[in-house]
Amino acid sequence: MALTQRLEFRQSQSLVMTPQLMQAIKLLQLSNLDLTTFVEEELERNPLLERASDEAPVEAQAEAGQFSDHDGEDSGSQGGDDGFSGTADAFEPGQEEWMSKDLGTRAEIEQTLDTGLDNVFSEEPAEAAARNAQDAAPTTYTEWGGGASGDEDYNLEAFVAAETTLSDHLAEQLSVAFTAPAQRMIGQYLIDLVDEAGYLPPDLGQAAERLGASQKDVEDVLAVLQKFDPPGVCARNLSECLAIQLRELDRYDPAMQALVEHLDLLAKRDIASLRKLCGVDDEDIADMIGEIRRLNPKPGMKFGSARLQTMVPDVYVRPGPDGGWHVELNSDTLPRVLVNQTYYSELSKKIGKDGDKSYFTDALQNATWLVRALDQRARTILKVATEIVRQQDGFFTHGVAHLRPLNLKAVADAIQMHESTVSRVTANKYMATNRGTFELKYFFTASIASADGGEAHSAEAVRHHIKQLIDSEEPSAILSDDTIVERLRASGIDIARRTVAKYREAMRIPSSVQRRRDKQSALGNVLSTAMSDRSRNTEPA
Repeated sequence: MALTQRLEFRQSQSLVMTPQLMQAIKLLQLSNLDLTTFVEEELERNPLLERASDEAPVEAQAEAGQFSDHDGEDSGSQGGDDGFSGTADAFEPGQEEWMSKDLGTRAEIEQTLDTGLDNVFSEEPAEAAARNAQDAAPTTYTEWGGGASGDEDYNLEAFVAAETTLSDHLAEQLSVAFTAPAQRMIGQYLIDLVDEAGYLPPDLGQAAERLGASQKDVEDVLAVLQKFDPPGVCARNLSECLAIQLRELDRYDPAMQALVEHLDLLAKRDIASLRKLCGVDDEDIADMIGEIRRLNPKPGMKFGSARLQTMVPDVYVRPGPDGGWHVELNSDTLPRVLVNQTYYSELSKKIGKDGDKSYFTDALQNATWLVRALDQRARTILKVATEIVRQQDGFFTHGVAHLRPLNLKAVADAIQMHESTVSRVTANKYMATNRGTFELKYFFTASIASADGGEAHSAEAVRHHIKQLIDSEEPSAILSDDTIVERLRASGIDIARRTVAKYREAMRIPSSVQRRRDKQSALGNVLSTAMSDRSRNTEPA
């Protein structure tokens, strides 16, 4: 076989991941907060991008669209409050005509009014003095709103109290407790390690090595930190936290020490073993457990160590007038940006350098792409959310027990998109419904086969069924995992025992042995309280 060279023409298709395409894919999986941050950075970087305000021109507003869904299809652009721009408040025709009219010279105006301008627009001396005083710069500290004022119109809102964090509270005590710089450095390092609950890491050996101090020096500083307010702070575990608080109350005797060191038995309600270890009777062990319950296991939580970010839904689902569901985007989470074509047109006439022309051409392309990408992102989110509502109609109508099994492929096939696109859209997105606010991924659950060969059940619905069975059990008839399996199969749900145990542990529900101890202990407390109340009522007056 001879080897020869020849020229051939071939036509093929391939997907090229351009930077803009990769950025569009990234926009899909951003949350509303991350998207806002990204758009703000683009506004600072690109001179042709501008934020669409209420004063935006009508031509610019025509490019924006309002996304809502009634019958599972995207509606077109409508007037009013949309996702990308506001409504411009135009002047009335009469006002525009009056403002644009030339009134003439001062003499002509006085002749028209038949009097002097001083008589028409006069200002009283008192009013002039008040206006001058108002325009003058403040000369005292109290005039700036920073000090006390003798007026009755005292504005308390001018004083904003800064929220004290746990770290700041401990740092203030550190500056008083230590004078040596080395001890202050060790103390501040340990304070920086304290979490929001007030706990330190269990192992502080790495802290001593990093600071170049001995383990004894770190332990000495830690002993002082554990005496700070609030009691129990800077502990390394729960037992140490409770021990610190009991020492503060002068209640850390040998019996209480034995109880604190065996909290695992207290969690299991093994009162007999605890009573034997502590060497006390039933009445004393009950009092000791009551004291433990009155302590604070997380002393640092009363300080504002971290701000909680409010969860803002991306999609709203409301009941429709026709019995269906109305799906619409939350316009407050959609960035409002426009391309300033007028500015680009003016610049293109004045720019002479090729480098400047290419910069502004790229800026125009990037700005146009961003507006289109945001529009496509909003439409994709609405399309995916609409299909989820259609698939999970039983959940919105009847509750979690009617949640159907759903996967990404079912939604992707219905809206003719790829599964990866649906996965990115449902990440970090929330839906506000009549039953609460849920992440979009909540509606995608595994399928559990039916015992009678019927329709499969959703894993979330099965978990809800298991929780209902456990919540309704009697203290004298605690359901084991095997019993729960039998009852689920009687309801038409084919599930294994290990799956029931996995779902129960995921919902933080203890085992049947632990639940029996808890409910019998609670029942015993109720009966003892009732007996004591009855004995007090039967005593002679």
